[in-house]
Amino acid sequence: MTADERGIDRVGRRAKKMLSAMQKYEIWLQLLRRETSTTQAAASWQVDPSTINRIRKVAKEGALEALAESRPGNTRARQERDAELEALRRENAQLAATLQHMTVKLAMVEGKDAWG
Repeated sequence: MTADERGIDRVGRRAKKMLSAMQKYEIWLQLLRRETSTTQAAASWQVDPSTINRIRKVAKEGALEALAESRPGNTRARQERDAELEALRRENAQLAATLQHMTVKLAMVEGKDAWG
């Protein structure tokens, strides 16, 4: 049996195994359900235990970040309100620019004396 067949590289270390996102998610679920331990998962998936610990850490951080960003309530209604708010802000900016333009025109037509 050659080194490649055993999964060992030229230096004698275990060859790197790339796991898909779905495989990492399955590992995380097994750990979460306490179906397996870190060392058992590492052995069954043929990866280093530090890889399993990293998967656990990344999943926890990602979940906490997603929960921090989430807001309760109807997301569709919130998105509609946000879209309406953006439309009103654009309209407000357009009206402010028009008002400024008209002010300049009025000042040119009437001159500075009319201002007092």
